[in-house]
Amino acid sequence: MNVTDDGPVRRVTLDRPEARNALTAGDVRDLHAAVDPARLGPDTRAVVVDAAGPVFSAGVHVDEFLALSSVADAEAFIARLRDLLRAVRTAPVPVLVAVDGPCIGAAFELALAADLRVATTRAAFGLPEVKLGIPSVVDAALLQQHVGLALAKEIVLTGDLYPVDQLGTLCNAVVEPSGLAGAVEELLAKVGGHTRTVLAAQKRLFETWQNTGLAEGADRSVQEFAGVFAEEETREVLAAYRARLGRRGASREGSGTRVDG
Repeated sequence: MNVTDDGPVRRVTLDRPEARNALTAGDVRDLHAAVDPARLGPDTRAVVVDAAGPVFSAGVHVDEFLALSSVADAEAFIARLRDLLRAVRTAPVPVLVAVDGPCIGAAFELALAADLRVATTRAAFGLPEVKLGIPSVVDAALLQQHVGLALAKEIVLTGDLYPVDQLGTLCNAVVEPSGLAGAVEELLAKVGGHTRTVLAAQKRLFETWQNTGLAEGADRSVQEFAGVFAEEETREVLAAYRARLGRRGASREGSGTRVDG
């Protein structure tokens, strides 16, 4: 796995194509570290997860499952995956997953946990765990919100692979393979220019809205709104926006035509 910081973007690349980028326990640990707030630079505004090779990821390597010799081992392993996915959901910056090729099992859950998904026309998604005698778990619970309950149950119970064009609005953009990098950069340009303060607040609210009712979510929203005013960068952005509005207004007045009676 390669982790690089490219200006305001942290790029995480699954880079074991000879193994179909199957995830090991070490990969789960490294992915978790890559989105750890303590390890993100102060100027980081987004994290992109992509992969080398024709397969995004085959999910957890089957040898990892075979190595689970007890209930305690199984619980510890899946708890580490749960913690990774929670870290993706709660990272203080947007997490974008760029999928080219099959995205399976835990990798599909990773994509579901992310804020944004860009895929190519040859992307396909599936949760094959049932075929291995184990249930789909953790962030597979989010699938029905993207594709509806009926299709989500079909995907989980069949364990089959579904092409991206059968999955409705799962992805924010679907492009030809040659356009993947450009589509990712276009989306990053739209979400990466905001303050770290507002990105973190919005990410916290996404998690709040996901896990609470409307009334509590609204109350927490009030707190988050007020809290961003503790940071000077909030006022700086507001002042800059107001100044731009003033310049536009002056420009419109200057270009107007006056007719005297």
